[in-house]
Parts: sequence; structure tokens; C-alpha cells
Amino acid sequence: MLTRFEHFAVTTMTGAADTPPRANGALCFGQEWERTAFGVALALARDGHFEWEDFRSQLIASIEGWEQGHALDDPSWNYYEQWLAALEQAVIEAGLASRAEIDARLGGASA
Repeated sequence: MLTRFEHFAVTTMTGAADTPPRANGALCFGQEWERTAFGVALALARDGHFEWEDFRSQLIASIEGWEQGHALDDPSWNYYEQWLAALEQAVIEAGLASRAEIDARLGGASA
């Protein structure tokens, strides 16, 4: 069950360029890290670390950037990789971590 903020966040994305994948109306996660990244973004926004709309703008920009460099039917597409890139940028801009700290936690790999 979604909290009031989670419901708000998800419904603001419905029908927009950044709409999360769904199956039968429910959010779809292919891997556990996707669910975790989704939850972390919601929790950080809910707790006031960044504005939800700022995160959404970063997500849309990340998706657009991917689309500019790939064919729309490219099988390497993963919505949550764009979500993670937007989350990392939001965390950096909020001063919660630096790019170096994120890269160190990810073993030098970044989205």
C-alpha cells in the first residue's frame, strides 16, 4: 500500500514522459535494486532533501539524453537506470553525497 506522498508522486507521473513501468496498474520492477532506487528517491523527496518536481525534471532530462543517443527500440533501455542517474544527480545537488562518494560506493561505476 502506498503512503499519501508515494501516491501523490506516482500519480503526478501518470501519462507523463517519466511514467514508471506498470503491469496491470501496479509498478513493475525487474530487479530488487530498481525497487530500492524507487523507494530511496521517494523517501528523500518526502523527507525534504529535494523537491519531487526537481527530481522529475532530472529524470526526464536523463530519459531524453538516453533517447538522443539510442534508437527507441534499443534493447539496452532500462527505465530504472535513468531513474538511478536522476537520483544520483539529486543526491549530489542536495549535498547529501559527492560524485566521488557515490562512485566509491558503487565501486567506481556510475550511471
